Amino acid sequence: MRIAVLLSGSGRTLDNFHERIVAGALNATIQVVISNVADALGLEKAKRYGYPAFHAADNDAINAILGDYDVELVCLAGYLKLYAPPERLRRAVLNIHPSLIPSFCGPGFYGMRVHRAVKERGVRVSGCSVHFANEVYDEGPIVVQKCVPITAEDTPKDIAAKVFAVECEAFPEAINLVAARGVDAFWPAV
Repeated sequence: MRIAVLLSGSGRTLDNFHERIVAGALNATIQVVISNVADALGLEKAKRYGYPAFHAADNDAINAILGDYDVELVCLAGYLKLYAPPERLRRAVLNIHPSLIPSFCGPGFYGMRVHRAVKERGVRVSGCSVHFANEVYDEGPIVVQKCVPITAEDTPKDIAAKVFAVECEAFPEAINLVAARGVDAFWPAV
């Protein structure tokens, strides 16, 4: 799959994608990396890896950049804003969320906020969900979910580390599934 990566931070998921592409374990090529944060570390990493990398402050700017690339799938890799794709990619935006949807998701639930809420609620299983994104946070069709056990002793930081470890497996697995089955296979028939 020809993918675009949207990120807002350090680019740890970009690192994972790059390593797996190089190893032949991820059926994708990264066409472009875009961040809504001008000085995001992820943009520096993208440039080091040799990917075109751009800052774009809003959806219109992102979509203008995407118009210059032959992209089949947009991957939200720690992108912290609601993204509205161009019509041709409306059903081809894949997101990773650090919980088992439908728990701990929706507006305001991202990053450590999720892991603190998991700890406060006292759940014993958390994980991640890779899903197609639509115009509502964390609502689109789920492609892959991975679980991790949570102990009473785990801190939110411990939970984050456990969840990120399975995110590194789940997101590439989801991209490979989409590459094999096609985007439309995951959406309900209209």
